[in-house]
Amino acid sequence: MAKNIYTKRDDGRKMTEVRPMTAKVGIVPSADGSASFETGKTKAIAVVRGPRTLHPQHMQNAKTGILRVNYGMMPFSVEDRIRPGPNRRSEEISKVTEWALNSVVDLTGFPNTVVDVFIQIPQADAGTRVAGINAAAMALAHAGLPMKQMVSAIGVGKIDQTLVVDLDKFEDSEFHDGEGSTDIPIVLTSRTKEIALLQLDGKISVDEFKEVIEMGKVACDDILKVQMEALKNGGKDE
Repeated sequence: MAKNIYTKRDDGRKMTEVRPMTAKVGIVPSADGSASFETGKTKAIAVVRGPRTLHPQHMQNAKTGILRVNYGMMPFSVEDRIRPGPNRRSEEISKVTEWALNSVVDLTGFPNTVVDVFIQIPQADAGTRVAGINAAAMALAHAGLPMKQMVSAIGVGKIDQTLVVDLDKFEDSEFHDGEGSTDIPIVLTSRTKEIALLQLDGKISVDEFKEVIEMGKVACDDILKVQMEALKNGGKDE
């Protein structure tokens, strides 16, 4: 039986190509830091509050500040209305985003404090967790918090037998009758090029996995340029 091969993307992109990106910082003037990141029809907004004294006191850390992340999708971000409030998926994404950002944010100069990062998805077409991480990293930098380096995030994977970068919703869940899709969100540090987060949903061979991760690293370099350009053009003193 012949294996299915995905040969043409519905939006005309190359298999290695990220959807059109836009990024801005300073979108919420009352926040300590804020940013938006869009890729295709997916949009993420991140707001940073803090550092501020952490309450209750027994949660404080005398050696460092604490980073907290809250991720959520707005009720009308997708065609089927989402029930407001936290759920298992949003809690999981909040936690893995926190892990990724903690790898580069240095809060040792702010003991007994908390920095809160709020991520909201007003419009979703797959790739929301990586868009949220891209926005959050920019918002933290915009807030002027010490960061060892930036992080950039992208979803890569496989559709039937074809390796692809930046799956949209159609590719991620609705297209194929063959082997289905594999989705791999990755987060890459800007300077040392280390993987700060990697998740895998689906099946992929070791050789394919290595190849698609390299594709993701190239895509992250392109995303980093967009992030840095936004920070350059929209700093706090602007």
